[in-house]
Amino acid sequence: MTHSFATLDLVEPLQRALRAENYERPTPIQAQAIPPLLAGRDLLGIAQTGTGKTAAFALPILQRLSAQRVALRRGQMRALVLSPTRELAIQIDDSFRRYGRHLALRSAVIFGGVGQGPQVEALARGLDIVVATPGRLLDLVEQRHLRLDQVEIFVLDEADRMLDMGFIHDIKRVIAALPQQRQSLFFSATMPEAAARLAGGMLKDPVRAAITPQATPVERIEQRVYFVDQSNKRALLADLLKDRAIARALVFTRTKHGANRVAEQLTKGGIGAEAIHGNKSQAARQRALANFRDGKARVLVATDIAARGIDIDGITHVINYELPNLPESYVHRIGRTARAGAAGSAIAFCDASERGFLRDIETLTRQSLVVAEHRFAVAQARGSQAVPPNGSRANRPPAAPGRHDQQKRRRRHRPGPKPRPGAGAEPSRALSGFQG
Repeated sequence: MTHSFATLDLVEPLQRALRAENYERPTPIQAQAIPPLLAGRDLLGIAQTGTGKTAAFALPILQRLSAQRVALRRGQMRALVLSPTRELAIQIDDSFRRYGRHLALRSAVIFGGVGQGPQVEALARGLDIVVATPGRLLDLVEQRHLRLDQVEIFVLDEADRMLDMGFIHDIKRVIAALPQQRQSLFFSATMPEAAARLAGGMLKDPVRAAITPQATPVERIEQRVYFVDQSNKRALLADLLKDRAIARALVFTRTKHGANRVAEQLTKGGIGAEAIHGNKSQAARQRALANFRDGKARVLVATDIAARGIDIDGITHVINYELPNLPESYVHRIGRTARAGAAGSAIAFCDASERGFLRDIETLTRQSLVVAEHRFAVAQARGSQAVPPNGSRANRPPAAPGRHDQQKRRRRHRPGPKPRPGAGAEPSRALSGFQG
């Protein structure tokens, strides 16, 4: 284990930036990945969000690009990072700017939903680093505003999530347009068969850096369920937030209107709260995230757009004000707490209409949530066994949902047509760059 960044042979401007960020020791993925990346090797990195993987690839990219200057023509770039969502793309770009503050490199983040004019203008001057989502990137390639023929370093981040979101064909189109001679980095939290095939075709003799968490996020998180009537959820939330141990809470609703309503109710009650969802403008979303990250808002109320796209340290509690109709979404939601080995708590509100969702969650996670007692409690579902807050039902096998329950849920929550991922789905922050 490397005990200091000073032993990683990073140049002084990067060391200075790391000291300003109060980074003292590299995380395991950074210690494993940085040396071979500085040597120009391809990398297969298996690490979850929250392990420090952005710095693991950003630092060596910055060092390699700053060591040799290249004249770029219109629309060209030297390093390309492909990201599944605009939130993650923005966070990655912010990391590049912070670490590269003392280097004269130019960066931009590109994704769809707003006018492309500012992005095209920045590309016209050539860029050292571009962080992009697939849709807008390919749109600009097709319009000949952007060229991939000079890319020296290519990073595919959160590959398994890219595949889940249906980006496989877009990724293959991007890879096909890249030069054969390049350094390639492939990061994924898991390695399903489709991801392994994609990595095999993209990487050449890669170094493998795998960080296996000591426990899965679900296992590290204290999980409780509060059975409550829908009409009492607002009062229960306000009551729970009287506990100052809930220092930074991420609250999930199923709808955008619900997120706005909960945030407004909390604000009226004297609790600092912000809402974030797809109908918010990019400026409003960034302002809400900044207020939450800086502690100006104690609570961030979000729809599932934030379940994977927000990477903020110090979230002590995730509260499922409304349970998701897909159990996988529950796992993604509660994964926003207990980051980087820290402890965390997940609280689920469950009304009568959501008990089938709860059964699905317990089946997927193979855990039974502890049932919490509270003054708004209601009679529980037939056959459930209430236990005090310090008790557990962990030894009781979770009930499998019946076919009738599944059919009813499918009818009640039949999804509408899926938007095309990438290009026009998400509004864009304009451009950000850094200059030394």
